[in-house]
Amino acid sequence: MSCPMPAPPALKDLPKVAGDLKSELEAFKATNLKNADTQEKIVLPSAEDVAQERSHNALFASVENFKASSLKKTDTREKIVLPNAKDVAAEKTEKALIEGIEHFEKNKLKHTETQEKNPLPDKEVIQLEKGQRQLISGIENFDSSKLKHAETCEKNPLPTKEIIDQEKCA
Repeated sequence: MSCPMPAPPALKDLPKVAGDLKSELEAFKATNLKNADTQEKIVLPSAEDVAQERSHNALFASVENFKASSLKKTDTREKIVLPNAKDVAAEKTEKALIEGIEHFEKNKLKHTETQEKNPLPDKEVIQLEKGQRQLISGIENFDSSKLKHAETCEKNPLPTKEIIDQEKCA
C-alpha cells in the first residue's frame, strides 16, 4: 500500500515575489559566483574526546554513588623506628649543653684584669711617623717649575796633554 501524494499547491496559493527581485533571480548566472573555501566554525568532538568525557563522567558518578558499607575492615600497623644508641647519646649531650647554658651562674666567675698586647704608640713615635710622611709627600708632590736655572762651573779641570806627557815620563 502506498500513500497517495498530496496535490501540488495552486498558483494562486504560492507567495508573491516583488518584481525587481524576480528580475534579479531570472538574470542570475552561476558562472558569476567566486570560489570560496568553507571553514567549519563548530567542530564536532572526536571519538577520543567523547570517550574521555564519558570516563570522566563515570568517575564522578561512581564517587557520588559510593557506598561506605562496601569497604572491608582492616587493622593498621604503625611501624615506629626507635632511635639507635648514637642518636640517643647525641640528644643527651645536646640537652646537657642547653641546660648548662640555661642554669649558668655568673657569680662563680673569677675577676680578671685585661692586658693590652697591642699598645698604642706614644707621641714621639707619632711625630716621627708624621715627619716621614711629610717628607715622602714633599718628594712625590715636588714642583720642578719652581727651580731656577743654574750654570755649572767646573772646579776640577782635566789635565792638559802636556801635563799627562810629563807624568808619563816621570
